[in-house]
Amino acid sequence: MPKFAYSAIDATGAEIEGTTKADTIGTARTILVEQNLFPIKIEEARGMLDFELTKEKVKKKNLMNFTRQLSVFVKAGIPITDALTTIGDESTDTALRRAIGDMVDDLRNGGLLSASAAQHPGVFPNYYIGILQAAELTGRLDDSLDSLAGYIAREMDTRSKVTGALAYPLVVMVLALFTVMVLAGYVLPQFKPLFEELDAELPLPTRMMLFVARFFTDLWYVTAIFFLIFFATVAFLVMHPTGKELWQRMSLKIPIIGGIIEFAILERFCSVLHTMLKAGVAIPSAMETTIEAVSNVVYREQLDIARQQMLEGSGFTQPLIETELFPGAARQMFKVGEETGTLDSQLEVAAEYFNRELEYRIKTFTTLFEPIMIIFVGLIVGFVAIALVSAMYGVLNGVEDSGT
Repeated sequence: MPKFAYSAIDATGAEIEGTTKADTIGTARTILVEQNLFPIKIEEARGMLDFELTKEKVKKKNLMNFTRQLSVFVKAGIPITDALTTIGDESTDTALRRAIGDMVDDLRNGGLLSASAAQHPGVFPNYYIGILQAAELTGRLDDSLDSLAGYIAREMDTRSKVTGALAYPLVVMVLALFTVMVLAGYVLPQFKPLFEELDAELPLPTRMMLFVARFFTDLWYVTAIFFLIFFATVAFLVMHPTGKELWQRMSLKIPIIGGIIEFAILERFCSVLHTMLKAGVAIPSAMETTIEAVSNVVYREQLDIARQQMLEGSGFTQPLIETELFPGAARQMFKVGEETGTLDSQLEVAAEYFNRELEYRIKTFTTLFEPIMIIFVGLIVGFVAIALVSAMYGVLNGVEDSGT
């Protein structure tokens, strides 16, 4: 249970300090009031290990809920500091609660909401800050927060679809690998002494399986080195900046999966840009922030070139067409939006189009992949079964021949 440090006024009017345990700041405040104490300041007491254990990173779901709650409070006319205090009191997310507490202090000292949020990049993404800045200029904070919450919800849904589509083949591949390891590393070696004792000539499938089995028994260190290299390579591609860039370029060239990744990126681009333009952010600033939100280096490079051309007066649609990243339907939507002044609406339509295409591609992928993997695993198990059965027949024939 979290521990909170507080400053409070007691019944005699003296200021006291102390700590109390509670689930949330709101619960801690209630505990103090029940003890006839008037809290002046309450904040979470941080231990020596907090830096390692509680990094400032907030889940998308918690950020979405915070944004929706803040929008409701703002629409109801509640002062922003009171709204943030109430939300922070009931938040169970440590990083978000700390960020909200710092924001309240900044606002009470005359700071801006966007500036105070920008002090916590691990909590609020760049596009979030950009939309808050535009909302402060236009006075449309409640609408902007609604748009932000809606975008985060769509992003969570899209990420869930892509993760689900890519996780399924990974799980099946792991199961297939595990099956091979069990059959080749445990089951088949049980028959090896029998084969050697009878000195029978084994068929080719059995000799192949026994060769593979050696890498799980006598040559286990070779297998161990292979897996170490494999996991080191995965770690390099996932964690190292150079590896990440290499993987982002390679992933786009993988059949079917590359198409899923492309449409996920394009859906995110259109959604973020639509949300920012709707909030009143100028196109140059909106493009800059949106490009930062794109997760793939190939798209960031091409979109940055397009942005430079936009700044040079080439318009909005033509630079995007020259990137060759967008399909014809999306290019037409951009052109209509630019010519009619409804670019934000057309971007919303484009985002929905990409989302539908993404769902279709994910469905196609899972529909095709499932029978392929079933056949693949079946072939592996069948090959092992043939190797065992043919070996047994070979042994029996050898015994019969020696008996006659």
